[in-house]
Amino acid sequence: MLKRKSFAAMLAAGLIMVSTSFAQGLEENWSDFLHYTKIGRLDLAKGYAQAVLQSDPDPLELLTLSEANPQGYAILLRVIDTAPDTELAELSRKILDVIEQGRFIRRADPKIITEEIRRLSGTTRGRLAALKRLKNAGEYAIVYMLDAMIDDSRREEWPNIIWALSQIGRDAIRPLAAALQIENVALKAEIIQALGKISYPQSLAYLKYVVEKDDSEELRKLAGQSIRQTDPAALKIPAAHLFYQLAENYYYHAQSLAPAEDAEFANIWFWDAPGRRLTREKVDKSYFNELMAMRACEWALKADAGFGQAIGLWLAAYCKAESTGLEMPSYFGRGHADMMTYATTAGPEYLHQALARAMKDKNAYVALCAVEALATNAGERSLLYRLGTTQPLIQALSFNDRAVRYSAAIAIAAAGPKQNFAESRLVVENLQEALAGPPGEATETARWTQDLADSYALRSAEVMLKLAQTRNPVIDLSAAQSTLINATRDRRPEIQILASQILATLDSPDAQRAIATMALAETNTIELRIYAFESLAVSAKINANLLDDEKIDAIYALVGSQEIEPELRSAAAAAFGALNLPSQKVKDLILDQAES
Repeated sequence: MLKRKSFAAMLAAGLIMVSTSFAQGLEENWSDFLHYTKIGRLDLAKGYAQAVLQSDPDPLELLTLSEANPQGYAILLRVIDTAPDTELAELSRKILDVIEQGRFIRRADPKIITEEIRRLSGTTRGRLAALKRLKNAGEYAIVYMLDAMIDDSRREEWPNIIWALSQIGRDAIRPLAAALQIENVALKAEIIQALGKISYPQSLAYLKYVVEKDDSEELRKLAGQSIRQTDPAALKIPAAHLFYQLAENYYYHAQSLAPAEDAEFANIWFWDAPGRRLTREKVDKSYFNELMAMRACEWALKADAGFGQAIGLWLAAYCKAESTGLEMPSYFGRGHADMMTYATTAGPEYLHQALARAMKDKNAYVALCAVEALATNAGERSLLYRLGTTQPLIQALSFNDRAVRYSAAIAIAAAGPKQNFAESRLVVENLQEALAGPPGEATETARWTQDLADSYALRSAEVMLKLAQTRNPVIDLSAAQSTLINATRDRRPEIQILASQILATLDSPDAQRAIATMALAETNTIELRIYAFESLAVSAKINANLLDDEKIDAIYALVGSQEIEPELRSAAAAAFGALNLPSQKVKDLILDQAES
């Protein structure tokens, strides 16, 4: 008993000690977290990790602690990578997020950056230390460096700022490229030369634009020299082509163009001409590359208004950006239309470019955007457009996403093609699959819902009816007869009605009998049966009587009955008359109602 009491007391004392330890300062909690992680006491390590986070640590202070202990920081990363304990790994990840937040705060702090720019004109040691910190600030440093150079009262600092400008490195390119719109020729010259010294392909398109468009011979010459420092071959390539290549690199998320990793957002830079300074808009990283691809395409069109490839890529990038589900950035402005508005205005040539790209990339969202836009306003010749040796919309009929396949089939069918093409059978196959619903579980995309399936079934039925009523010579709906017959028993009344109307145009006993069965089924509503009898009348007028005696007798019984609704009896009579049966049946009907 005594031993148990002593043990309980020791345990309580231990818990009090640990609880008290967790209440210590950030530096101690950080140190103890690393210590217990290192020796494998993960239970205690988790407690100290929670203590670090619950203290709402200053990101800059935690960053400083991590930098003072490189081995400890390596332990933190190892815990995250190897995840020896799920909870500890998650806590470690949250600590790392705070450290990265501190890294970003220090990197982007205007006060620190401004002080370091002034230190460039100090002692040699101070100058080198300032350059190191400005390099760390990256793109954020460029704003304040250019501000200083625009300020006439700081002209004595120019040589030192110019010395540092190109040494910021690759991160400087996006803001420097935006700043090329500056009107100050002297400062623009320095920007051009800095881009040349950085010697990174990302700047080639902007420099070539200066070569082609700038009014200043001096600037054109400097831009040519900067291109030679980076890639002399680019001098022979038009700026529009270089911008297009840059746009494609952004579109395909080239790692060399990725934004900094120490923030949850990315920056898109603009030149504010009235304010004579750089501005930035923070955007979500999820669509940063697509937005930059759009901007590069816009510059391609500024360089050459006839460079149509940029339009197709711009549409694809816009659609890809919309696929994130994020609200478009505020710089789009209130009057900026959505992607579909631009797509339907652009015309089939550019939509086919976007579609061909999406097919190659297996990007269902972009493909669907392009196909739906084509379906809105394109005719047969536009839909069957050839892009090189391929027909993108025809290829879409075999795409690995059912929504794309169905939309492509609906688009082609709606155009009412007059010229035969080998893949016409695929149009019918996709239309009937959309009508019946795809076989098996819908596993290929989370976008596929029952509402979407119902929408495609209705659209498919509507376009099949249009084909049937216009007697389209290319799309043979008889191949879909069994699906249409099944559709007369569908759970959706609108599908049943459309199916009966389509079947009415087919010269087939089975088709006509299916309509009659639908009309005679007492489980159907009166309204539905009336629609079916109307379709039966159309079928009889087009194809004459194809019914067997059993169906004819059943219809005759309805016509002769005085116990059914007058509207239903009238519809049955109209269908019966359209069948143009031998006079014996009509005679019986007359005599059955006659009074002697």
